[in-house]
Amino acid sequence: MERRTIGAGALAVGAVGLGCMPMSWAYSGSRQRGDASVRAVHRALDLGSTLLDTADMYGPFTNELLLGRVLKERRADAFVSTKAGLLVGEQHIVANGRPGYVKRACDASLRRLQTDVIDLYQLHRADPEVPVEETWGAMAELVRAGKVRALGLCAMGARGGRRSGAGLHDGTLRQLQRVQQVFPVAAVEAELSVWSPEALRALLPWCEARGVGLLAAMPLGNGFLSGTLTPGEGFEPDDIRARHPRFTAEMMAANQPIVAGLRRIARRHGEQVTPAQVALAWVLAQGRHVIALPGTKQERWAEENAAAAELRLTAQDLAEVSRLPAAQGSWD
Repeated sequence: MERRTIGAGALAVGAVGLGCMPMSWAYSGSRQRGDASVRAVHRALDLGSTLLDTADMYGPFTNELLLGRVLKERRADAFVSTKAGLLVGEQHIVANGRPGYVKRACDASLRRLQTDVIDLYQLHRADPEVPVEETWGAMAELVRAGKVRALGLCAMGARGGRRSGAGLHDGTLRQLQRVQQVFPVAAVEAELSVWSPEALRALLPWCEARGVGLLAAMPLGNGFLSGTLTPGEGFEPDDIRARHPRFTAEMMAANQPIVAGLRRIARRHGEQVTPAQVALAWVLAQGRHVIALPGTKQERWAEENAAAAELRLTAQDLAEVSRLPAAQGSWD
C-alpha cells in the first residue's frame, strides 16, 4: 500500500488506516465481535493499513484491550494512535484535560495496549476548565519521557451538517495555533468525506502548510456512502446513527443521489469497484498528507477499504463528485 508521512518527524503510515471504534463502541453489535475484530485488525495490517486508531473512551477501555491482543504479537507492524481527554459517565461524556490525569491516562493506555510507546497520542477534546497549553504541555512531557512519539489534536467536536464551512473549524484552528507554540502538532483528526467536506476549506490548508497529517475520520459517512444501508431499515438503540438526523428514513432517501453518483463512477473502474472505494479514493485525492480512517469490525470490509488505496480517480471522476448534490440533514 502507498505510504504517507505525517508531522515533521516524517512518520510513515499506510494511506488507508483502520478506525477501530466500531469494534467496541457506538455501533450495533460492537460488544459482540471480539474475535472477529481481532481478525479484522490482523488482516488490515497484512494489507498495509498500519495506522490503528483508537481511544481510551471507546468501550470505555475495551477497544484498547482488544488492540493489545494484536499488538502483543505484531507491534512492529502497527502505527498506534490513541486518545485521552474524555471521560465516559453514566449520563454523559465530560472532558478532562488536567495534566496529572492525562499522564495517568497515558500509562493506563500503554498497559492496555501492551506496548512501551504510543506512536500518536491525541487530545480527544480540550477541557474548557483547563488552558489547552497546560494539557498539551503535559502531553509533550510524555514525548520527552519516551512514552509517546508524536502528538495530535482531535477536531471531532466540530460536526459538519449543513452549516457554512467558513467558520466551522475556527475553534480548532485557534487551538492548533496555541498548542503549536508549546510542542509541534503531528496530526489532526477530523471528519472528511464526500458528504462532509468542510475540513477542506481551512483545516486541510493549515495542515498542508505545516506538514501536519489530516486523519480523515468517518470517510464513509458512518457507512452511508458504502451504499449498503437501506432507508427506513432502522438502527438498534445503541447505534449512534439511530439519533443522527441524517439517518432518518427521510434523509437517507433524500441523500441517495450521492450514493448513486459514487456507484456510477465505480462502474467506470470495473465491476469489482464499490461506491465505498470511490468515496475513500476521493478522500485520498485531497492531498498527500491525508490518511483515510474507515472504521470496521469485519475482515471483508477491511480488505475492501485497503484496496481503495490503489484506486486512482480521473479528473472526470473528481469533477463528477464535485457536482454531486450537497448532503441533506444536519448533524446537530
